[in-house]
Amino acid sequence: MIKIKYSGELSTMTDYINISVQTIGILIAGIIIWRLIVRYQNKKLDTRYKSDYFDSSYSKHWRK
Repeated sequence: MIKIKYSGELSTMTDYINISVQTIGILIAGIIIWRLIVRYQNKKLDTRYKSDYFDSSYSKHWRK
């Protein structure tokens, strides 16, 4: 990188930095959106009515 910088050629370092910043930004935004969706789904599952129709002594202890 130092050799390219001082040789007088066109520098592509700014292009690489821009792509790196955009990639990191997209990654962070994706993680934030993913966590928001998980939080929304957990709230949705907590408020959902759970029926006890399928609860039986067999279904509770079927692994034993």
